[in-house]
Amino acid sequence: MSLFEWLGLQGTSPAGGVPESETIRRIIRALDAMEPERARYLASFAFILSRVANADLDISEPETHEMECQVMTWGNLPEEQAILVVQIAKHQSRLFGGTENFSVTKLYKELTQPAQREALLHCLFALSAADDSVSVVEENEIWKIATELGITHSEYVAIRTAYRDKREVLRKLQ
Repeated sequence: MSLFEWLGLQGTSPAGGVPESETIRRIIRALDAMEPERARYLASFAFILSRVANADLDISEPETHEMECQVMTWGNLPEEQAILVVQIAKHQSRLFGGTENFSVTKLYKELTQPAQREALLHCLFALSAADDSVSVVEENEIWKIATELGITHSEYVAIRTAYRDKREVLRKLQ
């Protein structure tokens, strides 16, 4: 199964019926050539990033850029492919987030080891802090994801502590 089939985008045509550019077709071929398990990992990783970025119903430019950087790093993808993966994940999260959140996170848990899940939490906090503030809504979404991944409260708090200077809830106390 290709990344695009998994995301439910196989067979869709570009807006306005305009043919895809050769660049887009090359990127799609490269992503389709991935091993199915790697494609599922990458798709679920990007979707979970989008889930947190969209928690406040606004995915900012700094958040989008951070998502692209995370996907390039963790997915070992060139920039063009990472941008495409992030755009697809953002689109899917906006359209189906409420109904797909749990199932995508469950898939990620099945595909990964505990250390990868903890690394994902660091990525989620870094993403939330991309605009220099981890909002309460974003923090709550990260906690939901952590529980879905089987991360304990003490593990979550240890990871969250690294981002305490960016936490909106603590800034209000100062």
